[in-house]
Amino acid sequence: MARKKKHEEHINHERWLITYADLITLLLVFFIIMYAMSKIDTEKYTILAQSLNLQFTKGDSIIPKGNGISGQITPTNGDGKTEGHGTSNQDLSNLNNVSIDKEKQDKDKKEKELQDLLQKINTYIVEQNLQTQLSAVNTDRGIAITLNDLFLFDLGKADLKPASFPILQKLATLFPTLNSTISIEGHTDNLPLNTGSPLIDNWGLSGARSLSVLRYFKNKAGLDDRKFISTGYGDTKPKVTNDTAENRAKNRRVEIIVLRNDPIVTPAKDPVPQK
Repeated sequence: MARKKKHEEHINHERWLITYADLITLLLVFFIIMYAMSKIDTEKYTILAQSLNLQFTKGDSIIPKGNGISGQITPTNGDGKTEGHGTSNQDLSNLNNVSIDKEKQDKDKKEKELQDLLQKINTYIVEQNLQTQLSAVNTDRGIAITLNDLFLFDLGKADLKPASFPILQKLATLFPTLNSTISIEGHTDNLPLNTGSPLIDNWGLSGARSLSVLRYFKNKAGLDDRKFISTGYGDTKPKVTNDTAENRAKNRRVEIIVLRNDPIVTPAKDPVPQK
């Protein structure tokens, strides 16, 4: 009996296509992930952070009878579900909304304080007929109270005149209840000081005048000096050009700014030692 000839097994030369297809699929997935990560979405990032926090709070623990990453034991009710512990996305959202609402309430309250202050000062100015010595306006920085230098100081000097005390005392009665930082800023015209003045130049004069007003509020009115900052600008920030005597008089002033936002204070750095 003739032996049947065994058919040779067919060799598949195209099996490499399976590996190739898998590689292409993995590359596609890789580029999709890279593309998704390249776009920073704040809202999605917040959701991710909340989800991670939720998992760390409620996830299974490696500690026996524990719950969460810290192994905290979470009470359960009769059907084995957790009771009252753990933070859900809704809880986190509610906490965030409460924080935003409180911030808005504080901001609205501060703004009302500033507007009430402006109204009181302007009423006082009209009642006392002080339009030439004192003015108050609302600015981006806050309520700016401008005091003319001639009723505050003698020309070229930084000692307060006694005639200015009643106005400063009136202002002092309005400041204690304010939850704001108060900036006292001295300004001069561009004329140089007389020879022999102990203040040397306009920088020294403006700074000394600002400090005189601050010291009145601290020493005479008894206000907390931590509410105040003092600055002298010399003739670097004129209100008008210094081309006439009238304009120079407008530039010589002390401004009391009740700030809308607290100033950003940069800590002083230690000097680099010289080699």
